[in-house]
Amino acid sequence: MGIESILVFLIVGAIAGWLAGLIVSGFGFGLVGNIVVGIVGAFIAGFLFPAIGVSLGSGILAAILHATIGAVVLLVLIKVIKRA
Repeated sequence: MGIESILVFLIVGAIAGWLAGLIVSGFGFGLVGNIVVGIVGAFIAGFLFPAIGVSLGSGILAAILHATIGAVVLLVLIKVIKRA
């Protein structure tokens, strides 16, 4: 993996984490936290979407959307666990 791939990976994670933080109110983890949430969300969506047979396409926008949906799922799970 080249430096460009890593940079794109981090940018997609940051954007996805930031968007997920806006969607799930009350969650904002700063730049590093948003990157982590976005990357973990991308992994969650990477396992979840193929299992249910959903494909969002390819490209950078699809990757951001994919990671954002996974990050929203992650933040909702965190919110539910914190309430319990």
